[in-house]
Amino acid sequence: MNDIRLNSLFGQKLELPQNTNKQANNEEDSKSFMDMLNSELKELNEEQIKSDAAMSDIATGRVKDLHQAAIAINKAETSMKFMLEVRNKAINAYKEISRTQI
Repeated sequence: MNDIRLNSLFGQKLELPQNTNKQANNEEDSKSFMDMLNSELKELNEEQIKSDAAMSDIATGRVKDLHQAAIAINKAETSMKFMLEVRNKAINAYKEISRTQI
């Protein structure tokens, strides 16, 4: 049987295809995860740069729109908090795996 059938809460059946070539898919998944992580880090860096520029514009009085500057700063702060939580979860998962006895 090539499909796993699961019952959802509403009694509908969900079909999930099984992988036949797991090794090739694992390599693709790891590459795509690495690419996704790199792109997210680049995006976070860009938001931090925009936030720094907005803060310097506020400090020097060159700000054109105070609300947009505040939004950029808050967005960068929220993105940084999210990335720190992702990092913390990854470190905790690594520690948990390293404590696992074989």
